[in-house]
Amino acid sequence: MSELPEFEYVTRKDYHPEPFKCVVVLGESHVTAKKWVDEFTSLLTRFQGPPEPRIVNAGIGGNAISTRSPGCPGSARPSAIERYQADVIAHEPDLVILSYGLNDMRAGMPPEDFREDLCKIVGDIQEKTGAVVVLTTVYNMSAYALFSPYDVGSPEATEVYNLVIRQVAEDYDALVADIWEAEGQAPWVMAVDTVHANELGHTLIGHRVFETVAANCSGVAQRFKIPPDEAREQLKEKHKAALQRTEQRVASLK
Repeated sequence: MSELPEFEYVTRKDYHPEPFKCVVVLGESHVTAKKWVDEFTSLLTRFQGPPEPRIVNAGIGGNAISTRSPGCPGSARPSAIERYQADVIAHEPDLVILSYGLNDMRAGMPPEDFREDLCKIVGDIQEKTGAVVVLTTVYNMSAYALFSPYDVGSPEATEVYNLVIRQVAEDYDALVADIWEAEGQAPWVMAVDTVHANELGHTLIGHRVFETVAANCSGVAQRFKIPPDEAREQLKEKHKAALQRTEQRVASLK
């Protein structure tokens, strides 16, 4: 058989069919630490291939999403909503990773206030850049009653925040990297301060963010893309060889 039978490829929405040129990661101390961002960057560069994307690490340790966050007065300023124009939009990114919620959750920010601020940032970034936006869920913690005023969080409050983050992503057609699920609430992926991930935790986070981007943006697979005509010829030969193997196996049983 030289011709392929009629068939349809299984498809899904492709958020970005071209390689990424500029990636901005906006967040707090986990982003500033660079570890998971470097892990993500390494994977993206490996599979996307040249030219390497420009990576902008826009993390500020102890950052809050806005001045409405109860922890903001003692936090490192400016907050996300005060700085995203300069720290994100000005770079004209095609991929933006927003990593907020941890400090706001553990300072007791009402989830609906957090939702409003996150919607403002996501909507404005999408409108002004057209970038793919990835939201991370809240980071794992191994204790919640330390470091006032950031001592009022809990796993239950985290779940509420994560629900809000997923709802915002759905409303704005953004992607969600579920790093909370990736860390598995395991205490052994945490640093001794109980708040920040250790190297293992950062590795899990970086891989989950990459998985989310790679599974939704074919530009990440640029190194492996084959021209359609060439791909069809290769498929034709593979299909023919598979049928021949099946015929040989059937014949050997007679």
